This record gives sequence, C-alpha cells and structure tokens, in this order.
Amino acid sequence: MNRFEEKTISSTNVYKGRVIELRLEEVELPDGNHALRELIDHPGAVAVLAITDDNKIVFVEQYRKALNRSIIEIPAGKIEPGEDKELTAIRELEEETGYGSRAFTYIQSFATSPGFANEIIHIYLARDLYKVENPAPGDEDEFIRILECTIEEAKQMVQEEQIYDAKTAFAILYAEKLLDF
Repeated sequence: MNRFEEKTISSTNVYKGRVIELRLEEVELPDGNHALRELIDHPGAVAVLAITDDNKIVFVEQYRKALNRSIIEIPAGKIEPGEDKELTAIRELEEETGYGSRAFTYIQSFATSPGFANEIIHIYLARDLYKVENPAPGDEDEFIRILECTIEEAKQMVQEEQIYDAKTAFAILYAEKLLDF
C-alpha cells in the first residue's frame, strides 16, 4: 500500500439524490488503524468563462441555498449522463445567459472539494459571443440575473465577497493573467 493510500474496507450507500450520492466508507489508514469517511459522489460539472467582444466577463447572479445568499458566478452546470463536457458548456452558456460562442476552448479541470467529494469542474473559455435567437430554457428552479463586468469590477466583487466561489475566482485570475486584460 502507498504510504498515503487508504484501503476501503466497506462502503455503504446512504443517500441517492437528483445531483449527488452520499456514501459512508470504512477505510484502513496507512498505519493500520481504521477510520470512517463521508463521501459525496457527483457527476461533474462545467463552467464557462465567457468574454464579450469588448472584454467584459459574463456572470450570473443566483441564490445559493447552501450559503443562504446570492453570489455572482461564471455560468456553470452539471454534466448530464453521457453528455460531452464541451456540449454541457455550450448548453449551460446558452441556458443561463442567452449567449452562444463561435470559439470554445478548454482551459483546465480541478477538484472542487477533494476532502469529501469527487466533483471535478471543467472550465472552458468562450469568445466570439453572439445572442442566441431562441435560447434553450434554463432549469425551472433556477432564477438568474445576468451581468457583464470588466476585470476590475470582477476583482472588486471578489474583495466584497459578492464573488465567493473557487471556480469564478479561478476564472478571474485566468482572465487577468493569461488574456492580458
């Protein structure tokens, strides 16, 4: 066994919902002791750093019940079973903002909360945006306000904790450093 590896002794499914599954695992630690791990399985998600022709970033504001507040984020959503990640990004951008993009580029993927969840977010850059004539409807339980902000405005929103999630903070850093804003 690798010096940091934890060997699964038993696994019990506790809950299966629309978005996540929760399981409890008993593991053997590298020193031979046992511990319990509460783990969340998630199908993965995409997020889109959409930049307008006048170098504004497209954000959405929505209420996040887990935080009991609204936050400003880049458009994002869950990957549906069997759905290609880039197609998910295209769909989410259209559903949440009404924009399409003629230039999608993969940026990077990362784990959101590896201490207890296996969710991976895949970030895409969308340029050469256009308004979709009849955008696909968004989720019926999703209420969104669309904002277009400069990089300076976005950085200020991070300071004010209006932007409060890792994927959006990452996207702002990417936009600032690699796209020479």
